[in-house]
Amino acid sequence: MTQALNLYLAAPRGFCAGVDRAIKIVEMALEKWGAPVFVRHEIVHNKYVVDDLRQKGAVFVEELDECPDDRPVIFSAHGVPKSVPAAAQAREMIYVDATCPLVSKVHIEAGRHHANGLQMIMIGHAGHPETIGTMGQLPSGEVLLVETVEDVAKVQVRDPDNLAFVTQTTLSVDDTIDIIAALNARFPKIIGPHKEDICYATTNRQASVKAIAPKCDAILVVGAPNSSNSKRLVEVARNNGCTYAQLVQRATDIDWRALEGIKSVGITAGASAPEVLIEEVINAFRSRFDTTVEVVETAQENVEFKVPRVLRQPA
Repeated sequence: MTQALNLYLAAPRGFCAGVDRAIKIVEMALEKWGAPVFVRHEIVHNKYVVDDLRQKGAVFVEELDECPDDRPVIFSAHGVPKSVPAAAQAREMIYVDATCPLVSKVHIEAGRHHANGLQMIMIGHAGHPETIGTMGQLPSGEVLLVETVEDVAKVQVRDPDNLAFVTQTTLSVDDTIDIIAALNARFPKIIGPHKEDICYATTNRQASVKAIAPKCDAILVVGAPNSSNSKRLVEVARNNGCTYAQLVQRATDIDWRALEGIKSVGITAGASAPEVLIEEVINAFRSRFDTTVEVVETAQENVEFKVPRVLRQPA
């Protein structure tokens, strides 16, 4: 007799509006200009998505100097330093910026604070493309990075009375609370964003994981190992009562031995993971267990972002 298993499917999960838009931008660019279209950095952090676009004619590179002058180039959803579009313009390239509008909002905010003479502190992960892009909006030394509460104690600022902070959009809400508190304690005059920079999709996906974690013996997060928001979902699950939480890229990554004897599993996905991979995971459980699926919805999302005008105009 097949073992009974409850699957709790977190909602919202998977694609957010910024990821949806970025993928659409690559597909529309291929339709408009034909292959190859170059993309600087993975358009979103998901191997399945990148491989699919590669088959359609997208060429992924890490730097602009790997692109020819005469083919269009797309900048990834994570955003790029100001020097990148400037270099593309200097080479008279056609370029399309697929930066998520919520990341662009942080860029605009940083620029506004800089114009007002404030030095910026960014809460983010060193080396993440979004952090590199945001820090690259301003001249060197104008944005200081902090990753932890300990970093706040050590950061050397120009003038403690003229500071503002921004955050990487894909961080965990819980992670940033302590760092923001430490910033406010050390620099009482620091200016924060009107509304938290952490994006609605990151917040919603974390809230839905918090809702299912106490019910689950295990939680699987479908996402890529280089996806910041996916890795945060694993941490949120562990911090909210589900000790076995794992990141899987797809069904073939599931460690079935570790799941022996369990009665309930939660499934969610990072903002760059397509629904087809989530379905694949659900079907893998259905083939092994007598599975009951329950959707746990904590919010509804109806955000949509327009693609850039250049793609809406005829070639």
